This record gives sequence, structure tokens and C-alpha cells, in this order.
Amino acid sequence: MTGVLSGVRVVELASWTYVPSAGAALADWGADVIKVEDVKAGDPGRALVIGGFTKDAARAKVDFILEIGNRGKRSIALDIKSDTGREHFGRLLATADVFLTNWLPGPLERARLTVDDVRAFNPRIIIARGTGTGVRGPDRDKGGFDAATYLSRGGVAYTLTPFGTETPAVQGPGFGDLQGGITLAGGVCAALFHRERTGEPSIVDSSLLAQAMWTIAPSISVADLFGIDGIPGAPPGLAINPLVNRYKTKDDRWLQLVFLQPDRFWAGFCARIGLPELATDERFVPSSNLIANATEACALVGEAIAAKDLAHWREALADEPGVWAALATPKETLNDPQVGPNGYVISNADDHGNEYQVVAAPVQFDETPPEPARAPEHGQHTEEILLELGLDWDDIATAKDRGAIL
Repeated sequence: MTGVLSGVRVVELASWTYVPSAGAALADWGADVIKVEDVKAGDPGRALVIGGFTKDAARAKVDFILEIGNRGKRSIALDIKSDTGREHFGRLLATADVFLTNWLPGPLERARLTVDDVRAFNPRIIIARGTGTGVRGPDRDKGGFDAATYLSRGGVAYTLTPFGTETPAVQGPGFGDLQGGITLAGGVCAALFHRERTGEPSIVDSSLLAQAMWTIAPSISVADLFGIDGIPGAPPGLAINPLVNRYKTKDDRWLQLVFLQPDRFWAGFCARIGLPELATDERFVPSSNLIANATEACALVGEAIAAKDLAHWREALADEPGVWAALATPKETLNDPQVGPNGYVISNADDHGNEYQVVAAPVQFDETPPEPARAPEHGQHTEEILLELGLDWDDIATAKDRGAIL
């Protein structure tokens, strides 16, 4: 299938994971995404090592964080601060539909890449900017990473930290980056639609702080309306509604119930967990009594769940019409029976033929997953792209001699 963004060209001047992941989603959807890197080391994410997770220690030799945020792109290495590099960069922008960047306002101004500068190269180009906290305000030129800006400053860690726990919630790599990236990609698509309808190019802005606030918007509303720090949490096994709660199994796994209509699900659930008598217990029916006596109900349900292991509950609750799930590990999620049929992961192969899987962008079109795609090597497509721009080999050789390209 031709991607829905086939024919759209995105020029990306961005590093690390947040904004590049927006480019990866756009590439998944069919756009030609050209990653512009400097001539020295390229995206600093290429040198990122997380703990012992080096590609030499993996089954397939790939930089997995780089792959997630950059698959399907082409890479050109330009020194955009040089006259020759800037000239070629301008020619590239002139062919693009979107300029995607995570450069902050100050660096963009110093590089002569303000909105007016970019639009001088291409009046119809959409400019999409992803920052730490936004392009206005006192911290407009302060950088951001998801653990500091999304998780911490954005209030997400506070909201996720279990009640009564002294250690704040932590995150895995790219936790806020990837959520922010897919939001920014959606904004780019909306801007492309608007330009198609009106002919007007837009400036699209998003930030890790904005994404964090959207993530915990209900808690922020509670803070505003009731003057408290978000929605109070509850320790495991105690909830306002015992059917919207988390319970521990005998083998130290967890079940999450989300039965938002207690009167509808209580009787059947009680039978499935071996407590049919609770279905007619006046303490727990109707739902107003269940909620009024939530502490007792949670204790009884918790005791029943704790008496059996997860395998038992998977079988006992197999036909439960209410929504529930076991808390899965990432490996279990990878092997979830819904993942393969829906194409939620893409199979790639490294340079040695070793296969590995990478998660696809979470939106599909026409029930068709994206094709396999690798992240480009630093400057891998420099010559190819310059030839497309109309340069000849003499021009390319001259640019290389001047250090303007890799």
C-alpha cells in the first residue's frame, strides 16, 4: 500500500528521541523524512549507551533507541553553519513540506533559522517545533529530557507514585519522548490537512511539559478546582470502587480490574472468584452499599485473589465480560496474542541477518502495518540527496573539500 503521506517530504533537524520519534512516525506513514546531521558526530543519540544494553551484547547488533526514533529515514550530513552547507540546506528546505526540529528558539535565531528565515527558503513550508517547555516564557531556551521535564516537572511521577511510597515512580527510556513524538506527528498531519484546504502553512508547537500536563489533565483539574495535589491514590487492595482496583495473586503477580459499572458485574465476578454469597450480601448490593463498604469488599476480594496464582485467574476470568488485565512485563507484552495479528511490531534484520523487532507507530491506515525499515547510518544518503537537489559530482566534491558535507 502507498503510505498516506507518500509524496510528503520532511526535513528533520533534531536529535535524541522526542522529536526524531515524530519523524519516525511520519516515515511509517509514508513520508520521505530526511534527517540532517552535522558533519562531525551526527545525532548525539548515536553515542548513547544505556547501562549494559550495548549492541555488542544483543542478539542483533542494533542501537535500539536510535532505531525506534529514526527508522525509515534518510540521513544527510551538512555543516549548516558554513556558507556552502547553508546553501545546500536551503535548497533542501525549498523541496520540503515540513521542517521538523527540536532546536530551541535561541539556537534557531543564532543559526538564522527563525520562521522568517526558513520561510525565505520556502514560503509554503510547515514548521514543527518540539521543545522541553515551550517556545515562550522564561525557560524557552532551557533544554529538556523526558525524565526531568515530562516525568518530574510535568507532575507525572507524582501522579504515578503509589500512595504511601517514599520512592517516586521511575520510567524506562523514552517514556515521555515517544508519547510527545506521536502527538507532534499528529500536529504535523493536521497542519498538512489545513494547508491542503487553505493553502496556508502553519507553525506547529508541542513540548514535553505540554504532553505531561495532557497526560495528567484530570489530576491538574482536581488541583485547580479542589485546591489539592491531584487525585489521592490508594494503597493496593483498597479503593473507592473495589471493582476498579489492583489485587496481588499468590505468585506475586497483579490483576487490574476496571469494572466501571459495579451493579452490572459484581454478581458474576463474585461467582468466578468463588464468593457467590457476596452477590446477595446487603453490605455490597446495590453499588452504593458496595462503595460505602469498600474496605470490607476489597479485603474479601483481595484474600480470594491472593489464594491462587495468576494462571488460575487467567482461566477463571477468561469469560469475564468486565475489563481486566494482568500487569504484564515488556517481554509478555511483546508476545501478547494481539500484537502479531495487528502488526504492532515490525521485523527487521541487522547487517548480519539477525532478526529483531521494533514497535511501529501506534496508528495504522487501511489495516496495513508499515514496512520494515532501518535507521540510517550517519550521512548515509548525503550524496544521493544532493544529486536529487540538482548538484553534480563536481559540486559534491567541492563541498566535501570545504568540510560542508561528510
